[in-house]
This record gives sequence, C-alpha cells and structure tokens, in this order.
Amino acid sequence: MSNPFLKQVFNKDKTFRPKRKFEPGTQRFELHKKAQASLNAGLDLKLAVQLPPGEDLSDWVAVHVVDFFNRVNLIYGTIGDECTEQSCPVMSGGPKYEYRWQDEQHFRKPTALSAPRYMDLLMDWIEAQINNEELFPTRVGTPFPRNFLPAVRKILSRLFRVFVHVYIHHFDRIAQLGSEAHVNTCYKHFYYFVKEFGLIDTKELEPLKEMTARMCH
Repeated sequence: MSNPFLKQVFNKDKTFRPKRKFEPGTQRFELHKKAQASLNAGLDLKLAVQLPPGEDLSDWVAVHVVDFFNRVNLIYGTIGDECTEQSCPVMSGGPKYEYRWQDEQHFRKPTALSAPRYMDLLMDWIEAQINNEELFPTRVGTPFPRNFLPAVRKILSRLFRVFVHVYIHHFDRIAQLGSEAHVNTCYKHFYYFVKEFGLIDTKELEPLKEMTARMCH
C-alpha cells in the first residue's frame, strides 16, 4: 500500500499475511501506479474508480481487488486483538445479519463460525484465488477466464462483510486509534468502485446502508 497517510496509521506488523504485489514492468503494475497516483493527488474517489480510457476492464478490476484485499487486511489487523472467539463468537453485523462460511473444500454447507475463524478462512480463500494464475493471470497476453467477474463479485461481497463487522462491532477501537478517517476513506473507495461496476448486489450492502448514505452521498 503506497498511500503514505495510511502507512502512518496502520502498523504493518499487524497485517496477518504477505501482500500480493504487482511485477514492475507489467501492465497491471502500471495500472496500479495510475490508480495510486489518482488517490495520492486527492482526486474525487468517484472519479478515481472510473476505468481510464483505453484500459481493459478486467485488468482494472484485478488491480483493485488485490489492493482492496491488502487494505482490508490492514484494517482488520488493527482490531484483530479485540476480535476474539469470546468477544465475537458469531461472524455478524449486528443482530440482524449473521454470515456463515461455505467453501468448496471443508465447509460445503453454510456453517456458523466465530468472527476470527471466519476472517482467517476468508483471507486464505481470497489469497488462494488472487494467486491463482488461471483466475488472475499475470503473464502479458494471457486472457482472463470467463468466470473472472463472477469470482470477483463473490470476493468483493465477502470482503464487504469485513467492513460490516468492523464498523458495527469494533468501531470504538478504530476511533480509539484515531483511524476512523482513514478507514472511512478506504470504505468509500471500495463502495464507489463496486457501485461503478455493479460488483455487489444491493441486498449485500444493506447492513451499512444508513452509514453509506451519510458518507457517500
């Protein structure tokens, strides 16, 4: 994450897995630099997420998915010491929303888990996908697969649940650290991006609907 003001707030040691980086000299690396330059220049986030003229949509989406994965990891890392089996025995976003885990290997049926267990499985699951060369190709000229955007929608929907849990259950900790402005900026960036390209169903956004209306409109 090259954004300097976020570096000051989030202790990198608390990120609980290595960041996925882009290889210098690749188109993805250049797009990443372009996206970061827009943010660092203070460009309106609604404009910053728009696809640059002449660029490929899948490349632009891939760059942002990896970036959001890294950023959300950092955010969760800041409150991870307070999100425990005891404090958060259920992965939820308040009393109305409970998130159950399901995957292709170990949890074939939706399963109730504690928030830290859910988060750990989620980050492993996303990391495996963004490091999967067939789904997120890095070699120049290798096309994205047909299932790329459906896979991305699922990744982003699940990443959104981290924001939900952090905002509803751990915002006091974020405020205590003086990090709320930076977390809000990350959230707005994420929200404008998924809305720009229709990457999350409206019903998934319901838990933070009122907060988002105040923050993003």
